[in-house]
Amino acid sequence: MSMKSELKRKSLHLTGVLVPVSYLLFGKDATLTLIGVAFFVFVVLEPFRIIEALRDRIKERLRLYVYDDVIERVEKLERQIDEITREHERYRVAAHIYFAAAAFIVVYFFPKNIAIGAITVATIGDALAAIIGKSFGRHRFKNGKSVEGSLAYFLSGVFILWPLVGLPLAVVGSLAGMVAEFYNLLPDDNFSNQLAIAVVLYLANALVL
Repeated sequence: MSMKSELKRKSLHLTGVLVPVSYLLFGKDATLTLIGVAFFVFVVLEPFRIIEALRDRIKERLRLYVYDDVIERVEKLERQIDEITREHERYRVAAHIYFAAAAFIVVYFFPKNIAIGAITVATIGDALAAIIGKSFGRHRFKNGKSVEGSLAYFLSGVFILWPLVGLPLAVVGSLAGMVAEFYNLLPDDNFSNQLAIAVVLYLANALVL
């Protein structure tokens, strides 16, 4: 994926910070509702993204009721979505569904400071790791990740978590997220990343206390 496409993808990915912002402004119940609605919409629309023949049938029907320029805009949107879709996502569930599912679990089950920290780090850290790694990564691992990208994730994670959980836990939580992101833990790193940070922070906090 080109750098331009990567930036577009990560710009969309960064909308995930709306979840912790919502939690801060409106509380747990409103945030769970927001995530739940988003997850439902994502699941309903996902077959249209994956199955090209289904999209084509819908466009053919739309041609009977709308102007051609509307169809052109739809097709332009399709091309933009294809541009930022990773190869392994073309015929399987994409990152946004995994992200929404994990965010719901984290907000529902974990304390507020941990939930906000885990989701924010998983969102911003992942974006920075990809952008820094792609732009400045010179020391590569076998899986294509870079020292520079992983370091960007770790440092941003510490910076985000420090005011929420303190420096020692911030280091531990950021390391957990960095490892989950580095190894692309199943079922998807957009799911495992948030859960890894939240679980490790929760357990480490329990051990400290």
